[in-house]
Amino acid sequence: MFVYSRVRDLREDHDKTQKQIAKVLNMQLTVYQRYERGERELPLWAAIKLADYYNITLDYLVGREVK
Repeated sequence: MFVYSRVRDLREDHDKTQKQIAKVLNMQLTVYQRYERGERELPLWAAIKLADYYNITLDYLVGREVK
């Protein structure tokens, strides 16, 4: 469930609304909201798009430590 809080935190840190990020992901707002709440699993394509958008790694997005 770590990824869902990270997705929300990234959005808030970048002063973006849920509606803005849903538009970036080309999806309905309600679908994106379910990802943030952990009600739906974030698909890999969306994770990649978010990582590119925020200029972060997928490892960071999912909370994986790189050794």
